[in-house]
Amino acid sequence: MADQDHYEVLGVSRDASPDEIKKAYRRLARELHPDVNPGPGAEEKFKLVTHAYDVLSDPEQRRRYDMGGDSPFGQAGGFGGFGDIFETFFGAAGGGRGARPRSRRERGQDALVRVTLELGDVVFGTHREIEVDTAVLCETCDGSCCQPGTSPVTCEICHGTGHVQRTVRSLLGNVVTSAPCTVCQGYGTTIPYPCATCQGQGRVRARRTVAVDIPAGVETGLRLQLPGSGEVGPAGGPNGDLYIEVNVAVHEVFSREGDDLLATLDVSMPDAILGTTTTIESLDGPVDLEIRPGVQSGDVLTIKGRGITPLRGSQRGDLRVGVHVVTPTRLDAKERALIEDFKQKTKAPAPKLAEFQQGLFARLRDRFRNS
Repeated sequence: MADQDHYEVLGVSRDASPDEIKKAYRRLARELHPDVNPGPGAEEKFKLVTHAYDVLSDPEQRRRYDMGGDSPFGQAGGFGGFGDIFETFFGAAGGGRGARPRSRRERGQDALVRVTLELGDVVFGTHREIEVDTAVLCETCDGSCCQPGTSPVTCEICHGTGHVQRTVRSLLGNVVTSAPCTVCQGYGTTIPYPCATCQGQGRVRARRTVAVDIPAGVETGLRLQLPGSGEVGPAGGPNGDLYIEVNVAVHEVFSREGDDLLATLDVSMPDAILGTTTTIESLDGPVDLEIRPGVQSGDVLTIKGRGITPLRGSQRGDLRVGVHVVTPTRLDAKERALIEDFKQKTKAPAPKLAEFQQGLFARLRDRFRNS
């Protein structure tokens, strides 16, 4: 194999054009193809012709091959630089002495799935069955890439090494160079009968279900890693990882700040003045809340332990409720008289200028942070 001259194999000159090389290959391929010419030695000649064409039809491979032509400096009249010298003396693509064939088995790619959670799922954690469209092991060939009952065969060109060698003449004498075999693509074996189900890949696309326990305390943008739950690799290689990216839907009542839950409670003016006890619906269910007499808009009432369980912890945050005192806008005559009487008896001060205060929700935000 090393002594064969590719130009002689194809029967073309060293300055042949790409079209001339292609025509020569097609002519020889028709003559030597095993289906047409079953004579002795035809198959081996056909492989040599194919290999010669693979090298000479690729401009870069042809340039490298020509570096070892009749002139010690190649057809270009000189080396292209230190990289060309190193490549000619020590082999292309690192395929020198001791090089091993590539493995068909490779690790599969990681997969990413986005999951939308409700706020209640964040408080307590949840279990999900997630549908993933990914690569799975081919059940027909079990990852072998071959039709059942067949197996890969040793490449007759590189004899299982995954690389081919040739001898070139240089200033230092004869030098053996090595490059990946273009027939077996560097694997050292070929698959004469690929699996029809996976087309010789050892894997197919399919939907599968992955069970995942999502812990409490996650937040939007967080990614959970499930090692080994991603795509299976080529030829049945090990699976990649699966990442679950969390998105938490907006709740119509509650919002989150750290491990605490926030909400706003509308309180009537009489209840704000006199105080009362009410029942509110938390994410845990009903909970009693005491409103002290004289509560003001912007005051924050705290219910301990009704917030979110931290991602790495066990003590839950709090539920903090901001008070919004609702002033009536429509009064009948009797109600107005009662308010007027209340105003006279309490001797309420006249309105006066004071330091500017933000709107209710901005003030609630500040009080939430300071409470």
